[in-house]
Amino acid sequence: MADIRIKGRMVNAIRITLDTNDHDAIRQQLSPMLQKSFPAGTLAVIESSVEQELIELIQLLISLDLQPMAVTEGLLADQARSIQFPVIPPDRKLEQIKPTKEQSAETPAAPETSAAAVSTAPAPEAPAVRHVTSYHDEILRTGQCIVQNSGDIILNAGINSGSEVIASGNIHIYGIARGRVIAGAGGNIAARIFCHSLEAELVSIAGTYCVADDIPPHVVKKSVHIYLNDQQELVFEALQF
Repeated sequence: MADIRIKGRMVNAIRITLDTNDHDAIRQQLSPMLQKSFPAGTLAVIESSVEQELIELIQLLISLDLQPMAVTEGLLADQARSIQFPVIPPDRKLEQIKPTKEQSAETPAAPETSAAAVSTAPAPEAPAVRHVTSYHDEILRTGQCIVQNSGDIILNAGINSGSEVIASGNIHIYGIARGRVIAGAGGNIAARIFCHSLEAELVSIAGTYCVADDIPPHVVKKSVHIYLNDQQELVFEALQF
């Protein structure tokens, strides 16, 4: 058996765009945002519209429990290369549009219980979990994207090539899926993708991805259910109607 194996895997990372090189201001603004939304050790890509002292910036982000992984091509690229820090291409520019409608629901989180607990005092109320479903009634056009970080996306039409759909939960496409379809963003391995006709440039669930050339031929242009198996591999299951 070969000693090296390569598997496709998308890395879940946040992108931090800076318009200031005042590190005190960066810490003051960034710290509450990270505490609210991102766990310790979150990977981060750095881009900046102003000159920065890169090593100091990396140290600052590490002190905020982030893990800097790269800078984008631009003002910081030369510094990054000089210290052998990764440089990646900038994202292609997509217009993030609002869905036709959103519906949210809040359900209380299950309180933690302990067999050793003997107190009869009422347990503190668990924080509500907010789940949002985005609905979109029009074709998603080239250069457009819809993002839902707190739930599912349902598209009642198709998506064109060069478009992108990203959800932390499930994605349903009742039309032709020709763009990039990314479910389970943030690591939700239970997320699933359903589409009426699969012709996608890329599909991904929780970071495991498959590009167009590697999609199994028997499901191309078919109605498909996509999910992860126990080995975290994408499964493409043709739907029968």
